[in-house]
Amino acid sequence: MASLSKWWGKEKPRGTPVVVKMENPNWSMVELEGPSEEDLLVTDSPGRPREKKDKGKNARQLTWVLLLKAHRAAGCLTSIAPSFFGLVSAVKRRVASGRTDADADNDSEIRGGREKENPTVKSRFYSCIKLFLCLSVLLLCFEIAAYFKGWHFGAPHLQLDHLWVTSFGVKDVFNWLYTRWVLIRVAYLAPPLQFLANVCIVLFLIQSVDRLVLSLGCFWIRFKKIKPVPKVGLDLESGEKGYFPMVLVQIPMCNEREVYHQSIAAVCNLDWPKSNLLIQVLDDSDDPTTQFLIKEEVQKWQHEGINILYRHRVIRDGYKAGNLKSAMNCSYVKDYEFVSIFDADFQPTPDFLKRTVTHFKDNEELGLVQARWSFVNKDENLLTRLQNINLTFHFEVEQQVNGVFINFFGFNGTAGVWRIKALEEAGGWLERTTVEDMDIAVRAHLHGWKFIFLNDVECQCELPESYEAYRKQQHRWHSGPMQLFRLCLPDIIKSKISIWKKFNMIFLFFLLRKLILPFYSFTLFCIILPMTMFVPEAVLPEWVVCYIPAVMSFLNILPAPKSFPFIVPYLLFENTMSVTKFNAMISGLFQLGSAYEWVVTKKSGRSSEGDLVALVQKSPRHQRGASEPDLEEMKEVMQREEQKASKKKKHNRIYLKELALAFLLLTASARSLLSAQGIHFYFLLFQGISFLLVGLDLIGEQVD
Repeated sequence: MASLSKWWGKEKPRGTPVVVKMENPNWSMVELEGPSEEDLLVTDSPGRPREKKDKGKNARQLTWVLLLKAHRAAGCLTSIAPSFFGLVSAVKRRVASGRTDADADNDSEIRGGREKENPTVKSRFYSCIKLFLCLSVLLLCFEIAAYFKGWHFGAPHLQLDHLWVTSFGVKDVFNWLYTRWVLIRVAYLAPPLQFLANVCIVLFLIQSVDRLVLSLGCFWIRFKKIKPVPKVGLDLESGEKGYFPMVLVQIPMCNEREVYHQSIAAVCNLDWPKSNLLIQVLDDSDDPTTQFLIKEEVQKWQHEGINILYRHRVIRDGYKAGNLKSAMNCSYVKDYEFVSIFDADFQPTPDFLKRTVTHFKDNEELGLVQARWSFVNKDENLLTRLQNINLTFHFEVEQQVNGVFINFFGFNGTAGVWRIKALEEAGGWLERTTVEDMDIAVRAHLHGWKFIFLNDVECQCELPESYEAYRKQQHRWHSGPMQLFRLCLPDIIKSKISIWKKFNMIFLFFLLRKLILPFYSFTLFCIILPMTMFVPEAVLPEWVVCYIPAVMSFLNILPAPKSFPFIVPYLLFENTMSVTKFNAMISGLFQLGSAYEWVVTKKSGRSSEGDLVALVQKSPRHQRGASEPDLEEMKEVMQREEQKASKKKKHNRIYLKELALAFLLLTASARSLLSAQGIHFYFLLFQGISFLLVGLDLIGEQVD
């Protein structure tokens, strides 16, 4: 390398120097001379022969390119070993910590004060998975022994070359046992397993058709440029022809110390006449320090002339639904026509109300205007990237298509504006489920109210950055709809809406997208597929295992094209999350102990740079909301808590169900090697690795 640099140094420098930097310290930094304009010249002037030195220049250009590529390849290769050792050390830390998801649930029960779940009910699902795992390990050992005994396996059927007996009986004891096992498989195990597989395949195809129809509907909306247009014009700059009814804004929160400041500031900066706007901060916090901070923030904005009130419930029943119901019972609410709701981590833009409330003008049938979510931390880690793919499809495809063609979709609980009359006719907020937003939307739709989804109006929020927070959120989102389905089914059947709307609500909205999807995802890919490796007479075609899921993942990722490199991790992660969603769905459907579990999603308080600048520019002048001694004492308490939190070591947990399924799938992939089933082997292998990474909590941020 030194002689090569010396040889280059003899030449006169030309062109732009190219600096190659290697991340590995074992490699040195080399400065290469870039090609000049003459070097890039391919042909000479007409009639002039090409000189020999041009060939040398072209050879040098090729050398430069090859050398750069070699350096890049070497850098990638040298980074593999540190990454591998880092992964191994992370796994060791997880195992050494000894904390599992069961420990985490016990901690949350102690902190949250909720009723402890029956351990028998809680461990039943995990016990079934462990039973399947033990059987698969025993069968794998049995199959390997049979393979070395001369039993040759075909793909997918077994070649029964050894099903014979001599005049003295069976060939030997092992062959007799394996022969009996094969006959039991063929006669008793394969038929019901194949039937269950065929049922799941049919459900899979129906759900895939639904996903395809939604994608085509979204394409049609984009092609025709269809979007809701208000009946009254609105000049966002001057406010001429304005429509400024009385609007109530509610910010429900519970121990949201990380995000309360930015959410209150964003709502207080809404561009709306102050006389026509009232803000309610509905604080359900049980932490005295957090209560004091939120109350002080509200007092600051009150001194700035903002109509904002602080409400704290003494009896905190019903979670968020109970909080909203209590706020709507205030006597002054009757003076307001609309209510807008923002969760504690949501930051609406100043023109949010102007772009949403105007749709209610001269549209008396409209009950809800829903804006889409955007995420300030979608690129924070792999977990947030995968969530962004899911939620982008949910808003841009599901919500938009249903809003345009059916005028109905599930309210997202935040970033929306309700007509208060619609809420009252629907019966108001009820505490009967953990999805109070979907509950009120279904009841309002049954009373004939229409909904509008605005895909071009965004409200920023943040995604859960740890798997623990995301898992708790998904459990609530998938158990609640099943609770609601059991409660609302009689009302849907008796309602006066059209047959098509009843079919859409019962079959598409509840059964297909809330029940069938998690059922077949878990059953087909995490249970039936591994079982078909040990009962090869039951067959799952390759198009079910590979091709259809790949097409569906491609459709899901189309609304977020920048996430296309993550299509394979997305497919694997969706199947990995099916265990949590399936468990939640079963809990909600049969009213098991964890069905009414409500855990506030952990926030990190992230905000985009532009939002931070805006908040600094528009933040109110400091006003004392408490006496000097109280304020100083509270600051000292906060400093001590921060010091204590900084000393607390962060850790991740081990998730037992995911780990058990990881070993089950990896065992099945080893069995598929004996049958030389290529696609099945690769799918099971990578899906097992995906479960292993999630089970060891190697995805997402660490938690306290």
